[in-house]
Amino acid sequence: MHTSVGQAKSCAVLFEQFKKDRPERKGEKLIFSGVSGRDVYNITAPFPDDGELVIAGRVEDRASERSQIMFFVQREGRWVPRKGAPVFDLQDPFVSFIRGELVFGGVEVYFDGDDPHYVTSWRTVFYRGYRIADLEPFAKGPLTMKDIRLVELASGGIGVFTRPMPVGDARAMIGYTEIAGLEELTEERMEQADVLPDQFLKVEWGGGNEAHLLRNGMIGVLGHIARMDDGNIRHYYPMAFGFDPVSRVATPLKLIASRDMLPDGPAKRLDLVDVLFSGGLVRHGDGTATLYTGVSDAEAHRLVIDDPFLEYEH
Repeated sequence: MHTSVGQAKSCAVLFEQFKKDRPERKGEKLIFSGVSGRDVYNITAPFPDDGELVIAGRVEDRASERSQIMFFVQREGRWVPRKGAPVFDLQDPFVSFIRGELVFGGVEVYFDGDDPHYVTSWRTVFYRGYRIADLEPFAKGPLTMKDIRLVELASGGIGVFTRPMPVGDARAMIGYTEIAGLEELTEERMEQADVLPDQFLKVEWGGGNEAHLLRNGMIGVLGHIARMDDGNIRHYYPMAFGFDPVSRVATPLKLIASRDMLPDGPAKRLDLVDVLFSGGLVRHGDGTATLYTGVSDAEAHRLVIDDPFLEYEH
């Protein structure tokens, strides 16, 4: 049984608290080229592969939801498609390393046969390999479940964060379970994950985007929390919390960034202007970390922030 500290707070309350305490920081836009004018957003943090740093990003026409995930490397200040790298017809990439093996995934989207703009369902799909060039499919999540993330635990097991929706009369919540090996990552195990209570109001939602094993064995979770206002305008904020896999206790959520901390830019639609979709976090060991995030479903930015996981390691 999971427990948590305190009751859920609304996005609005969390944002007001965050504005009072946040330091003055300004992020920067990442420049992508070689994608025929398409947008690149909802990126991962850079990760090592074959001796260089690589970013996976969602590549998409501004007026379409049909996406590809491509792998990018930095050349002369720009991120360009890596020559020879595979391309996946997926959305919202993520990566983790489990026992030295790269686990990559994204969201597979199903469109209506009669209306190519209408999405009928989606699911998370997983690939594994010791390098990008060797990735092979090995697992799929349940239908309509996004934000499934893996982390190698201090115990040697694998922690699995899930995102069931709906949960009773709640829009979506975060779940957690553990498996002994990647071969146990099945739809059944993901559906059976225990739900973490008291994280979101029933009318709001969120999910995990990346999970970090901390020095003391706790897990630092990078995620997002979201709400929709009366005008159907979406508001997404990067957030973080700590999770103890032994006691199954989660700390309260905290916001770590907001749209006004990043440069102005275009949005895919007017209802997506205030959307930040956490991609990944690089911790620097000096009390700071760099957040990589999708912005307004049109761009990818990064922002140096105070390391949100430090307090959970003490």
